[in-house]
Amino acid sequence: MSSSTVITNIAALVTNDPSLGDHSPLGLVRDAAVVIEGDRVAWTGESSKAPATDNRVDAEGRAALPGFVDSHSHLLFAGDRTEEFNARMSGRPYSAGGIRTTVAATRAASDAELEASLTRYLAEALRQGTTTLETKSGYGLTTADESRALRVAARHTDEVTFLGAHIVAPELADDPAAYVDLVTGEMLDACAPHARWIDVFCEKGAFDGDQARAVLTAGRAKGLRPRLHANQLSYGPGVQLAVELDAASADHCTHLTDADVDALATSRTVATLLPGAEFSTRAQWPDARRLIDAGATVALSTDCNPGSSFTSSVPFCIALAVRDMGMTPDEAVWSATAGGAAALRRDDVGRLVPGAYADLTLLDAPSHVHLAYRPGVPLVAAVWRRGVRKV
Repeated sequence: MSSSTVITNIAALVTNDPSLGDHSPLGLVRDAAVVIEGDRVAWTGESSKAPATDNRVDAEGRAALPGFVDSHSHLLFAGDRTEEFNARMSGRPYSAGGIRTTVAATRAASDAELEASLTRYLAEALRQGTTTLETKSGYGLTTADESRALRVAARHTDEVTFLGAHIVAPELADDPAAYVDLVTGEMLDACAPHARWIDVFCEKGAFDGDQARAVLTAGRAKGLRPRLHANQLSYGPGVQLAVELDAASADHCTHLTDADVDALATSRTVATLLPGAEFSTRAQWPDARRLIDAGATVALSTDCNPGSSFTSSVPFCIALAVRDMGMTPDEAVWSATAGGAAALRRDDVGRLVPGAYADLTLLDAPSHVHLAYRPGVPLVAAVWRRGVRKV
């Protein structure tokens, strides 16, 4: 029988259950406690009402919130693109073609090198409070390289995405139709057993709407669920396609028409915003305020990748969203926890309620607002993942 632990004396507990505490979307409980049994939350509420447990942890007046759910990252790669970043910060705009540099390095890397890199970034994210992390292939672009990347990823996270349609492979640059055939045929057959999701970069310089539809529908026929890189660099068909296919998430959502916003607001498709990309490319910020006011569900994620957003820090992205995207601190925290869970179609993470996984981040601060109030400060004091303290 597993032992039970109470974390008590929590100054402010974010549960993301509006039936609790202040009845806001955050379900904020003051002077709170959380009881963990095994890998699940058994109870949440006021400290004075906490049941007896085998073990006790004193939070000493700190704030606690669900572990961050980072629903969009690209961690299966080798090398970095320091020179490209340096040049871009000196005036060269970002384009999708930069991905080819990472493709070459990733193909040349061994399985062991890819796995060492992945585990390094997963550990880095965990130290910053991330307890659920999605990651994608997309830097191999051959059947062998894409499938090996997914096999490596599946050993470390349940949320694995096949992104063979990141860009057209360099060797088929003059025949994109042949590459789409490869992605929807042989490559998909090899990759589907190791992934939960299928994704495509629907953008000028990558894949158009018809190509993206072909990739996602082929993946869905193999049991993979669709998500989509949409409307990052320009207006385009990505958001509408995501909604049409009931994709779990349309990611980036930087350039949106009123019709795009309305489509997201009236669908189950989550708008996942990735402010690290805009920060690292000096691009236009997504308008989170517009989406939230329309009624769309918004997630915040890092987009951690070596080309356009080389950060694994969800707290950093929360600060950017509050400062530059029109979100309140409460909205940004919700989007980085419950919103990320919605983008992965999960209800067992992103919340601190009985039955959910005991994924909890304790801040060295009395309120979750400090994540935006004190940007760049390492505020994560402790992290529990599935009931086990990891940090």
